[in-house]
Amino acid sequence: LWWAHSPPGRRPRPPLAAAASGPVGPCGRRAYAPPAERKRFYQNVSISQGEGGFEINLDHRKLKTPQAKLFTVPSEALAIAVATEWDSQKDTIKFYTMHLTTLCNTALDNPTQRNKTQLIRAAVKFLETDTVCYRVEEPPALAELQKNEWDPVVAWAEKRYNVTIGSSTSILGPNIPASTKETFISHLASYNMWALQGIEFVITQLKSLILSMSLIDRHITVEKAVLLSRLEEEYQIRRWGNVEWAHDYDLCELRARTAAGTLFVHLCSESSTVKHKLLQD
Repeated sequence: LWWAHSPPGRRPRPPLAAAASGPVGPCGRRAYAPPAERKRFYQNVSISQGEGGFEINLDHRKLKTPQAKLFTVPSEALAIAVATEWDSQKDTIKFYTMHLTTLCNTALDNPTQRNKTQLIRAAVKFLETDTVCYRVEEPPALAELQKNEWDPVVAWAEKRYNVTIGSSTSILGPNIPASTKETFISHLASYNMWALQGIEFVITQLKSLILSMSLIDRHITVEKAVLLSRLEEEYQIRRWGNVEWAHDYDLCELRARTAAGTLFVHLCSESSTVKHKLLQD
């Protein structure tokens, strides 16, 4: 399953009736159609260093992308993580569970053909519809919950990046200053193309640039970021009850995708080899 990135904008998660009928992917359109599960055809998984980076070997075969490019990643740590995904598959290869492989394929094939500037602007566009910036006035209990849980994260981001963000109960959302957007554009420009693919992936999961940057900057955990992104849903669940299996499945999937995206960003931003990093330590 290779996800493409949805157009910027706030996309509410499916209602309970939809969730009950099966999980719905949060990212909108896909770069590739989801491949069917297939029987595991290899015994051993290994990595090797080539001219373009680190490669994944399935027995004696080189792994390739959906566009038939050699699957090559920029760091040894990322190669080990991807190899672990392939090695952990049992009798059947479940492609939809291999989020790091998905992100690498997207970075290598770039199916949407976007450059760095376009990736950055697409990420910053989410500020206009950021989950933690949209507040309710009713019911009072939910309004108070949003204030108590979201305000500290917004305050942290404003201090961390020296910007003004704010929040709004209007359907139009908050009025984000141009200077705030430019600051985030400059900050994101410090990341490479691979890391930016991961950042956008995390943003599409959480529907929030602020939560995503808080997570990537290690200010909050994956569990906390996911909980904050689902605050209204969790409130409704506590009030009306859980839909059998659907909510738990959605929560676990969201945590898995968010964790994979965050790990991907970190591994794409570190030294190319594990050995070199360990020697430095």
